[in-house]
Amino acid sequence: MHIKEVYARKIKDSRGEETIEVSINRSKASSPSGKSKGTHETPSYYQNLDWNIKAINLLKFDFSIQEFQDLKKVEDHISKVCDFSDVKSFGANALFALESAILKALARSKKKQLWQIIDPRARKIPTPLGNAIGGGAHSEDFAIHPVFQEFLLVPKGKKFKDKLRNMNEVYYKLGGLLKAKSKNDEGAWQCGQSEEEILDLLSKFKFKARIGLDIAASSFYKNGKYHYHEFDLDAIEQIKYINNLIEKYDLFYVEDPLNEEDFIGFKKIKKRSLICGDDLTVTHLERLKKAIFFDSVNAMIIKPNQNGSLLEVSEIFKICKENGIKTILSHRSGETLDSALADYAFGFQADYIKCGISTKWREVKLSRLAEIEQQIK
Repeated sequence: MHIKEVYARKIKDSRGEETIEVSINRSKASSPSGKSKGTHETPSYYQNLDWNIKAINLLKFDFSIQEFQDLKKVEDHISKVCDFSDVKSFGANALFALESAILKALARSKKKQLWQIIDPRARKIPTPLGNAIGGGAHSEDFAIHPVFQEFLLVPKGKKFKDKLRNMNEVYYKLGGLLKAKSKNDEGAWQCGQSEEEILDLLSKFKFKARIGLDIAASSFYKNGKYHYHEFDLDAIEQIKYINNLIEKYDLFYVEDPLNEEDFIGFKKIKKRSLICGDDLTVTHLERLKKAIFFDSVNAMIIKPNQNGSLLEVSEIFKICKENGIKTILSHRSGETLDSALADYAFGFQADYIKCGISTKWREVKLSRLAEIEQQIK
């Protein structure tokens, strides 16, 4: 495939904020935007969105793309044209949207599906991780809201469609029990209950869904303390508190239980749950390797637009699998209607996909995975 047409423009994400969309040979791809960002993640753009749109629209490609690994040609070309020693300097949102558009165009030219460009032998459908009740940086309707950022459902079921049905059923029942009147920017219910009151409520549905947490501890960590509404904890006390929650509520999944620099502390969280790095690892190889060295995690959030390079994302999946680390391909809080995340989750054979439950921005990814499940029967 030769890249004939390249066009970048601004579009609005689910929060009404500007993000980038790239068209390659009539195939379009866009990048979401994160609200809760890790300190070490790749900047979204080189200078700003306008700079990257202009730069992409000026790019000329004089080579062909025939397979996934040919993205190396694209990255080398960008590095040369822009005089970057690391292509990620181009900006993660811009690079991801460009590479994703190229892969979509390649799939179209070969009359294949996007996931087949990554791994035509893929067969395992990832399990959804759904943000049912929100807190932290994603919930603003209540003056006092949970400090933990997300209360997640990990639905049970033999097939993806069964898991999806159970997740939706529990989600809407929770809304009724909470008498929730609003949702946050990810479609999760907003409420004024405490962390443990919410966990008590979630426990009522454990026959249909296991419990997960995105604690996002860096968001309430300051001056060596974790600041809750009614008490503060030091690092040792936080580890003890999280381990107690794991035992008490039989938590299946715990994301970022400690601040983003505490690789050693992560090792002390009980691995009977999936202990997942997000802000800790920020979809970067070097942070992943450090987490492996310290035995910090047994699961990792992977956000393509947090890195930018789909080649490096592929390498991250490879290293995770080699080291027994479960992979969770994740959306961002400011999403677009691009369903490619589902194809990437399936193509890279992620163990889980985290893309919310409600709102059209999330449902388009879940519907795409349900469609893939039907096609591979």
